[in-house]
Amino acid sequence: MKPCWILAALLAAHGTVTLAQTVYESKDKAGTVFSDRPSPGAVPVQVPPPNVVSPPQVQPEPPAPAASAPAYRRLVIVRPAAQDMVHSNTGAFDISANLSPRLRPEDRVRVLIDGNLVPTAFRSTSIRISEQDWRSAATGETGEHTLQLAVVDAGGRPWIESETLRFYLRGVAAGGRRR
Repeated sequence: MKPCWILAALLAAHGTVTLAQTVYESKDKAGTVFSDRPSPGAVPVQVPPPNVVSPPQVQPEPPAPAASAPAYRRLVIVRPAAQDMVHSNTGAFDISANLSPRLRPEDRVRVLIDGNLVPTAFRSTSIRISEQDWRSAATGETGEHTLQLAVVDAGGRPWIESETLRFYLRGVAAGGRRR
């Protein structure tokens, strides 16, 4: 090993304390020896100041974006179908939709009836509209209505919306009369 590498190793091992002390070089039967203690025949060595290089400032990585937008490709209302007749005396009825890919656990399905948002957010594409949901959103009781679904994130921002479809609500016949 060359003497300069030995000196470098000694300096690194002793840290900055060694830099403040005198280093002595002497020779013995094994070769060159460096020491912090003088010995017979040892000569002081002029140690140049160390080359100190500051590491470059590393910019922290920007945080990974929160869950990236799901690639919902398709949201289609299956039931009721466009122009279907829904029979209900209270406004309660079922909705079924196809969503691709499947609904993520943190997302919800929102329903608009006659352009008005139903207050309930649903965790499935199989939805039961209650009488209260109907009364809070529908404009009128029987007759023509519109229906639209939207998949939204936890903040209520829509990922995808279905097309709006028209359907008809008619009361069930009771005693020969229709509502």
